[in-house]
Amino acid sequence: MSFLRLIYLALAVWGAVHPMAYFGPWIAENGFDIAALVAEWKATGAVTGLYWDLVISAIALTVWILAEVSVRRNWLALVAIPATFLIGVSCGLPLYLFLRSRTVK
Repeated sequence: MSFLRLIYLALAVWGAVHPMAYFGPWIAENGFDIAALVAEWKATGAVTGLYWDLVISAIALTVWILAEVSVRRNWLALVAIPATFLIGVSCGLPLYLFLRSRTVK
C-alpha cells in the first residue's frame, strides 16, 4: 500500500472518530433526537453556514462518486456515499480517495 493511500485511510478514520468525540456526549445527554440536533445546527448564523457548507459538499461529493463509478466501474467506492451522509464529509471524502486509488490486479 502506498504512503498516499495510508494517509487517505488515516484521514478517513480520523474523520470518523474525531467528530464522534463531540456527537457522542451530545447524544448521551440529549438522546438520539434528530429534530434537536438539526435545531442545534441552525442555532446561529455561523453554525447554519457551516451546516449548509457541509450539505453542499456532501452532495457534490456524491455526484462526483456516482459519475466516476459509472465510468471506472469501481463499485466498492459506493460505500463512501453512506459514509458521507451517516458519518460526515470528513470521513467520506478521504474514504473515497482511498478506495479510488486502489490498484486492481
